[in-house]
Amino acid sequence: MSSADPQPNFRFLNAGDTALIAEFGDTIDKKWVNAVNELRAHITALHAQGKLRGLQETVPTFRSLAIVIDPLLTSVTELRSTLDQYPIPTGGRATAAGYCWRLPVCYDSEFGPDLKAVAAATNLTVDEVIQRHLAGRYQVYTLGFQPGYGFLGDTDERLHLPRRPEPRVKVPAGSVAIAMKLTCVYPWDSPGGWHLLGRCPVSMFDPQASRPTLLFPGDKVRFEPINANDLQALERDKNNGVVNWSQWRERDDESTETRSDPTANDSAQNNPPA
Repeated sequence: MSSADPQPNFRFLNAGDTALIAEFGDTIDKKWVNAVNELRAHITALHAQGKLRGLQETVPTFRSLAIVIDPLLTSVTELRSTLDQYPIPTGGRATAAGYCWRLPVCYDSEFGPDLKAVAAATNLTVDEVIQRHLAGRYQVYTLGFQPGYGFLGDTDERLHLPRRPEPRVKVPAGSVAIAMKLTCVYPWDSPGGWHLLGRCPVSMFDPQASRPTLLFPGDKVRFEPINANDLQALERDKNNGVVNWSQWRERDDESTETRSDPTANDSAQNNPPA
């Protein structure tokens, strides 16, 4: 952007002839996440207006945005020129609007094997750990590590802990975990070094769906407690191919971001709404 642009400073980095990277800060910080999301929304709007020909996709991270182009239709030089010509308007949104989700979590010790250790490390009781985790309204900072894996920011400061000194070889899919200032829901069985607090039965990713990822950068997430019987019933539905993402979307959601609506069809068998 031009030097007169009042938005947070960033620098452009060339990534060959097919991508340009806008790099903000060098830490995990909500202000950089919001700046990335705002730039992404601005680029999406320019593309919709026909002002960014050759744009293929944008890929956000905690602190940068990769802008991918088709080099047969445009060039990195042309892309930079257009972005300088149309800077982000002053007073724009702090972050791109997203969907709001309320996801169920069972915090029984069977599914939260690190609850006692987290309580001891933070000088809280187990119930206090759970209540502080439930009280959060989390923002999806970015996706990564594995398909459907959302890094959720704004975990309660009392729950900020480093990763476990010894990662687990296998973390069950659906595990809800914390590390540093982040929370996540593991979409798959996988290795992992975060502290496990509970289990969420909602599928984070389905490769058969036209839009297979539930969470998206800019989305908001709340967690609500369920018991083990509720968890088992919901997991049976998921295992039987019943995916109904709409029931987890908050009804007062007034999202305005332009993207595929995962709740467009409220009932689905073996094919989540796209």
